Amino acid sequence: MKYFKIYLFIFAVTMLLMISSCERKGDYTIDEGSEVITDNGGGTGTTTWTSDNNYLLDGFVFVNDGQVLTIEPGTVIRAKTGQGENASALIVARGGRIIAAGNSVNPIIFTCEGDDLDGSVPVFAKGLWGGLIILGNAPLNNEFNEAHIEGIPISEPRGIYGGGNEEDDSGILKYVSIRHGGTNIGSENEINGLTLGGVGNKTTIEYVEVISNKDDGIEFFGGSVNCRNIVSAFNGDDAFDYDLGYHGYGQFWLGIEDVAEGDLLIEGSGGVDPELGTPYAIPFIFNCTLIGRGNNITNRTIQLNRFAGLNLANTILITQHNGVFIEYKAGLNDCYSQFENGNINILKNIFWDVADNIADEIFRVYAENGTNIDEQNEIFSAYFTDAQNTVSNPGIEINENSYDILPAGNISDNLAPYPDPWFNDVNFKGAFLYDNWARNWTLLHQSGWIK
Repeated sequence: MKYFKIYLFIFAVTMLLMISSCERKGDYTIDEGSEVITDNGGGTGTTTWTSDNNYLLDGFVFVNDGQVLTIEPGTVIRAKTGQGENASALIVARGGRIIAAGNSVNPIIFTCEGDDLDGSVPVFAKGLWGGLIILGNAPLNNEFNEAHIEGIPISEPRGIYGGGNEEDDSGILKYVSIRHGGTNIGSENEINGLTLGGVGNKTTIEYVEVISNKDDGIEFFGGSVNCRNIVSAFNGDDAFDYDLGYHGYGQFWLGIEDVAEGDLLIEGSGGVDPELGTPYAIPFIFNCTLIGRGNNITNRTIQLNRFAGLNLANTILITQHNGVFIEYKAGLNDCYSQFENGNINILKNIFWDVADNIADEIFRVYAENGTNIDEQNEIFSAYFTDAQNTVSNPGIEINENSYDILPAGNISDNLAPYPDPWFNDVNFKGAFLYDNWARNWTLLHQSGWIK
């Protein structure tokens, strides 16, 4: 496809320019007048960051247990570039809270040092700082109901997350854009754009963008947090990733894979030690628009492993070579067992330009080499039609350098019912109908990649 070739050329140029662009000062001197935020163990304290100041994170900065960091609408927080021990990130520790409530006119922006927000950093520049990490007290499915978050050195006790409070409240993220993160802290251990570890369902996360992160866009490590109106675009790995018993709700998610290096649109995993721990990783996710890398690159759209489940409905999934894959382990408890137990429900979704538009090829089972999965493949493949999924064109236009994400096709027939009053009961599939709620406040829109 023509636009993929042009995109790859743009990506190559971007990689050559991104480090110099993010460090370039020229006439842009805002970082020189910034308030540099460091952490010697005391965290940020209970404080407010205001839109009339410039903030520069230097190293790992924590909001400690008992502290509240409030960020005014329109505030820009930049972070020093660097890898390993020189990485910078903002971490809300377990028991801390962040109140970052922007609006569509004045979003709160997290980005790298040197970003003038006017093109000094290429849109696809990745790995230039860490990211935003929020840790809470909600349940995990491992033996001790606690874990140490990835991306933070194991020697840092404030990296512990998890607990017994489903209704834990870590604060508010609303109209927040997180850009150009995912620095490598060592051994190919990159930080996700937004990491949510054991975050409870009294936390508010709405209208959040993660764009051009080196690793996953958003990863849920257990917890029960609900997320609405989320953008994950041009990230280096998965758009959305969950594991360790994540069992929250999601609605109106837009995922766009980086054509040059993205992987899965959704990866779902269960436990680690043990894999079969409870609560099971079974989120309810409705009304997504998920756009892949193109059908000429052999990526999967969704992959489930380690006893993960998934409820996915009223969603549009387009432009990826392979469809939905679930793991089979020959008689052991696995994702196929979750499917048999009714904990994988992928129903009434629209697929287009996925698996060559062959309905029988979209839902597949995978296993270790040598395992005969013919019977399981036949059953799961037939489930595509049984669950009233369709192969039809939703009318989302992909151009050389933009995505027209408002669908022109029929997306209002045969809707799945919503399982909880938390969900908005809408009459369409996908994340959009007539209203593009990602306009204005996202870099994805400001840079012209969506209309």
